[in-house]
Amino acid sequence: MTPETESKHREKVTRARVIEAALHLMDTEGLEAVSMRRVGRELGVEAMSLYNHVRDKEDLLDGIREHVLSEFLEPGTEGPWEERARRAARSWRHIMRAHPNMLTLISEAKRFSMTPSSTQPTETALRLLREGGLSEEDAVKAFCALGGFIVGFVMFEIGVQRSTETGTDLPSPQRLTASLDPDEFPCFLASLPHLMKGDIDERFEYGLDLLIAGVRSKTAVVAESH
Repeated sequence: MTPETESKHREKVTRARVIEAALHLMDTEGLEAVSMRRVGRELGVEAMSLYNHVRDKEDLLDGIREHVLSEFLEPGTEGPWEERARRAARSWRHIMRAHPNMLTLISEAKRFSMTPSSTQPTETALRLLREGGLSEEDAVKAFCALGGFIVGFVMFEIGVQRSTETGTDLPSPQRLTASLDPDEFPCFLASLPHLMKGDIDERFEYGLDLLIAGVRSKTAVVAESH
């Protein structure tokens, strides 16, 4: 028995430790690595003993979701509305980047228990959008637009990161130029230098600014109509 395993045996197993071990596996090895047996091995205990802390694997996955969503940082109530909205969006992006397999975990959920921790990010987002002047219905639409932007952007980031880590070769601008007719794709080829390189954070902030400006434009139209 290694010193690390002996240390794990000495530590008391709790639900929190079980979920943290499962989250570590998900982050480092992927969602498919999360099993009762593997989590038990991580903690240095038999898999059966985990059932004292989680009902089953679905309960374990629910625990991971709740734990990750509890990392969401509240934007507070002080300062301009636009900056608070940006802080909330940045926090959500940070969570998804830190736990990229969370996207799969959410999309493939067989069930999803609503708890205060897991519901708080949605509550905060809807509250901010209502404070920005949107109706309940429009706040939901804006929530979907902003959420879709952040999730899609993070998926793009993850793809770029994994390509870099695996050493995947991207086609050079010269190869792309040679394979495309400039008369048919003038805008794409002219934009190619900017598409091939650029600050990822700057691009995220630019997209976020567009969406926030859209919310403000929408509320101005509503105000004028009244």
